[in-house]
Amino acid sequence: MRGVAQRRRGNLKTPGEGNQQTEDCILLGMNEIIFLIEEDEVDGGYQAKALGEAIFTFGKNKEELLHNIREAVDCHFDEGKAPKIIRLHYVHDEVYAS
Repeated sequence: MRGVAQRRRGNLKTPGEGNQQTEDCILLGMNEIIFLIEEDEVDGGYQAKALGEAIFTFGKNKEELLHNIREAVDCHFDEGKAPKIIRLHYVHDEVYAS
């Protein structure tokens, strides 16, 4: 896991070195954070939830959502510690009658 994912806080040890003391935060290579994006079927717009971080936001349209995600990431991380890449994964469910 080391090299593919790093933990933001805590002691990350290579396998076999003992217990890992970590926070829930997993960032891919410390440079990327992934958000799951879903359409809000009740109120309209979009909801975003970061994987591995307690970051949630929403927007009335995709432009507002992206602005709110960038703002939320900047607020969540200490200065200079924010990931350089924000990946958006759009989740779209389709339901068909059988």
